[in-house]
Amino acid sequence: MRPVYKILIFGPSPDAVSGVSTHLNQLFASSLAGFFSLGHFQVGSEGRCENRLQRIARLIFSPCVLIFVLLRLKPQIVHINTSMDKKAYWRDLIYFFIAHLFDLKIVYQKHGGELPQDFFRGNRFLTGLLRWVISTADVVVVLASVELKAYTDFAPKARIRLIPNAIDTATLSILPLISKGNGPLHLVYLGRFAENKGIFTILEAFSVIILTGRSMRLTFAGGGPAETELKTLAATLGISEHVHFAGPLFDSAKDELWKEGHVFIFPTYHREGLPYALLEAMAAGAVPVTTRVAAIPDVMQDEVHGLFVEPKDAQGLAKAIARLDDDRALLARMAEAGRARVLEAYTVDRLARDFQNLYNSLLEKA
Repeated sequence: MRPVYKILIFGPSPDAVSGVSTHLNQLFASSLAGFFSLGHFQVGSEGRCENRLQRIARLIFSPCVLIFVLLRLKPQIVHINTSMDKKAYWRDLIYFFIAHLFDLKIVYQKHGGELPQDFFRGNRFLTGLLRWVISTADVVVVLASVELKAYTDFAPKARIRLIPNAIDTATLSILPLISKGNGPLHLVYLGRFAENKGIFTILEAFSVIILTGRSMRLTFAGGGPAETELKTLAATLGISEHVHFAGPLFDSAKDELWKEGHVFIFPTYHREGLPYALLEAMAAGAVPVTTRVAAIPDVMQDEVHGLFVEPKDAQGLAKAIARLDDDRALLARMAEAGRARVLEAYTVDRLARDFQNLYNSLLEKA
């Protein structure tokens, strides 16, 4: 009888609203669960309801809890999901050292953030520590080709693998595309309301468009720290009646938004990994107008699957939107091409196969 190998996957609560939580949920719901025994070790504050004292206690005792879990479950592989920001790096570095002491195979997956060359720029000691961590992990998983090159250049002896994010396309890929060329253009933003996602650039561009007399509507779905400021700017620009704030959307409500949306507006300059909203929009046939950040150029080609604009360029964004409004044939072609692109390379089945092969390759060397 074939042994059942155990994989302990680190990440936030499955109920948290975050890209990493989505990634974890996809792994646990995929065919991987039929080949391995998957366990979850919760890290971070996302999805928790705790006061300051409880948070401090968790940070202090979490390493001890991990040691107990490792002794009880005896996994062969730990899969640490982290990002290249200082808070996540130092928190997860403790777990990395513990897994290393237990002589476990370590999958160290990066979900966006700074590139390693820039992370501790100017500090040789901490840069050396980071290079040691990356080189010591059995494999480092990145989401974008630009990250693959950066990590390979930074730590030539490390084993770096590119495994992009993926989505469940079951409901999105059957949404009708024929309506995408009809009626007033419906622009959609779905994500966190944060300045570095380009949300204020969206409103400025939309204001330019409305002032030219075009008939369009704009929906913001999600939430975040800049929500009040965003609504205030819409009122100041005199476009509130054309802008709808839908709040956070999930499951069928989110699918319905994608069904109605013609264009996904995402002029981000955040250090993204591979945004799930981009993949969802393309699968649904909502044409992206976005920036060349992180893995986005890996997914879409300019004027084939969507349009690229420069960050913080409201006039350029307005011109791109107007172009799609005027050329509905182009809009329809890109909607079809975008869906085909996601179905070809960004499905959960592909993601599960990639990690199954990765885990097996590590177990063969055990």
